[in-house]
Amino acid sequence: MSSTTIELIVSAYVRLKNRRALDDMRELRRRLPKDLRAASGFDSRQALKQVQEDLRIIEQGLEQLRMPQVTLRENERR
Repeated sequence: MSSTTIELIVSAYVRLKNRRALDDMRELRRRLPKDLRAASGFDSRQALKQVQEDLRIIEQGLEQLRMPQVTLRENERR
């Protein structure tokens, strides 16, 4: 899965305010490095880099959900 793909998925979950899905994605990717390192017969460095990038993107999405949402009406008052 490319970074662009994960960005689209995370963006959709943020729009839907689906924190649980983002948490599940993050937990899966936190477990992947151990499994990748245990696998034999291939170089896992690129896959490990991708997992780290995915985690970074997922964390950004979770941070967006933590930020207070400003509504249009609140903006009009300012």
